[in-house]
Amino acid sequence: MKKEHVLAPTPTIQVIERMFSLIDVLASREEAISLKEISEKTGLHPSTAHRILNDLATGRFVDRPEAGNYRLGMRLLELGNLVKGRLNVRDAALSPMRELHKLIQQPVNLSMRQGDEIVYIERAYSERSGMQVVRAIGGRAPLHLTSVGKLFLAADDPLRVRSYATRTGLSGQTRNSITQLQVLERELSRVKQYGIARDNEELELGVRCIAAGIYDDQGKLLAGLSISAPADRLDESWLPKLQTTAREISTTLGYSESL
Repeated sequence: MKKEHVLAPTPTIQVIERMFSLIDVLASREEAISLKEISEKTGLHPSTAHRILNDLATGRFVDRPEAGNYRLGMRLLELGNLVKGRLNVRDAALSPMRELHKLIQQPVNLSMRQGDEIVYIERAYSERSGMQVVRAIGGRAPLHLTSVGKLFLAADDPLRVRSYATRTGLSGQTRNSITQLQVLERELSRVKQYGIARDNEELELGVRCIAAGIYDDQGKLLAGLSISAPADRLDESWLPKLQTTAREISTTLGYSESL
């Protein structure tokens, strides 16, 4: 019987296929590569390769250390680290999150920072439970309006916090939203002091959240674990359980209290 060869899928958009081939060539060498050599290896006309490489450089996917030479850019490293971190922390967090949900019967969220927002990457909840606040995986929210976001802002130095305030304008979504820098700085001071953060109906009226940080083996804040609940149902007795779960996940990721 003749053995059939299954072809690997190829992009349906030509420019994307060419972009992939350029990235593959750049990835094959540690040092920068000349446009001429890139053109030869990919079979692309120099002007075509030059145009696509310039677009990639604009997005920081490619660097130009000198005219006519290219190498992979730092943006790929940033994205790779982000994906690595998400996969690792999600794997470590999922089982403890489910156990915490069983204890409190409210949704438990896992979030990470991406730029000026947090993104929800995992959740533990039950469709059979009563009134719940369920955050969609992949959903985003401004840092200063969320409990996990405040953890990340509190980990920044004051200059970075002010820069964030300038970029975002500290726009609010409810009457409880923090929209003034001085108020935010006082809030972040409390977050640093107590190691936990709160959202008091700042992102959505009728919803309150509490959050604790998850740290990696270098002691860096990697993610946040939060409980979201209707404002009148948030129970302060959940806080120690939340902190214990966050520490458990951090320990799995290599974190030590001695760091």
